[in-house]
Amino acid sequence: QVQLVESGGGLVQPGGSLRLSCVASGSIFSVKAMRWFRQAPGKEREWVAGINISGVISGSTYYADSVKGRFTISRDNAKNTVYLQMNSLKPDDTAVYYCNAESEISARSRQTYWGQGTQVTVSS
Repeated sequence: QVQLVESGGGLVQPGGSLRLSCVASGSIFSVKAMRWFRQAPGKEREWVAGINISGVISGSTYYADSVKGRFTISRDNAKNTVYLQMNSLKPDDTAVYYCNAESEISARSRQTYWGQGTQVTVSS
């Protein structure tokens, strides 16, 4: 089991910046990738960014087109933490942001975990 705790959300003006944090605990040895999702009111949950934690592609990052060039996902393995640095924020970025962890127990076993979410509001 993996526990995820998020922080860093808040209210910012358009063009401002926020840095979200996600601390993982529990069976973190099994985590292979970390992701950020977001969900705005009345909309479907949207994938934002991902980073590989282990394996030959460890450290590789991926971004949704809507945030490329503005958001950066990173990791601090010593602190079991992933970050989402959000710059040049737009009103459309307003959403609850969720941290996600993917664990691979074996070639035939995979489990995902979710954080509680943190609110990001970008004022008009």
